[in-house]
Amino acid sequence: MSEEILKNYPELATEGLPTVKQRLDISNKAVTQMATDASLSCIKAWGRPLSSITHLVYVSSSEARFPGGDLHLARGLGLNPDVRRVMLAFTGCSGGVAGLRVAKDLAENNPGSRVLLATSETTIVGFRPPSAQRPYDLVGVALFGDGAGAVILGADPVPGAENPLFELSSSIQQYLPNTEKTIDGRLTEEGIKFQLGRELPQVIETHVEEFCKKMLKDTVCSGAEYNDLFWAVHPGGPAILSKVEGRLGLKPDKLSASRDALRDYGNASSNTIVYVLENMVVESKRKREKGEEYSEWGLILAFGPGITFEGILAKNLVC
Repeated sequence: MSEEILKNYPELATEGLPTVKQRLDISNKAVTQMATDASLSCIKAWGRPLSSITHLVYVSSSEARFPGGDLHLARGLGLNPDVRRVMLAFTGCSGGVAGLRVAKDLAENNPGSRVLLATSETTIVGFRPPSAQRPYDLVGVALFGDGAGAVILGADPVPGAENPLFELSSSIQQYLPNTEKTIDGRLTEEGIKFQLGRELPQVIETHVEEFCKKMLKDTVCSGAEYNDLFWAVHPGGPAILSKVEGRLGLKPDKLSASRDALRDYGNASSNTIVYVLENMVVESKRKREKGEEYSEWGLILAFGPGITFEGILAKNLVC
């Protein structure tokens, strides 16, 4: 949201007007452009040609159209028309890790494939004009942000041509019954009306340890102490990070990559886990240069509508 947008669409600042068309006109274009920019930056850092991309996984809860954003992104990037596309829509904050899980499965089951995962979100579809009757909206404006992210996944990296950052070992997904209303969003004539239940941090705190134990069971990390692992946690908000930290007894620095992402970009929904992982890469390189200890194995976590838990056991290959 900006002064320019409000000048061109003054109806967005008026309560009760049907503006879903205007919001989607803005958002559909914006998310494609952001995803394109993020993907091109990622591909440049990867160092291999665009034609090597065989699959595309696109994640967004900020658009609604036919054909979907996956096709618009593939066309915007100039990918081969036969690239195999998957779109994950309205997965919210868990979408980034869900995308990693889907891309991981595609890479492992298609030898030689290279999967581009792109995420892109904007808050304009849920913007509401300030109201003294809805102070909660101000919290949302302060907490949530726009942005995009991209990563490339594949099995059997080419020596000398590809520099892998993380190995995704295993993944699981779980939803908590009877929590569907805790994260509630509805598409209306005024855009998406979105509400987070006050109980959300407590619900996550109550269930996160059991979920983590399930992820670690019968793996190379069975029996590991939580502080021996790295933690890439989607920063849904300060309260959620504090609850996870407290429940698992994590040292303050264990969630530094998540807290830094939240500080710099806000909760940008599905994108944010990409920012967290990027922070972890920078942090790992710094520790390696200084000869400091690092955690080789860890967990990538996110929480979204459902309430849905997404988790991946991963190995840090940076250090």
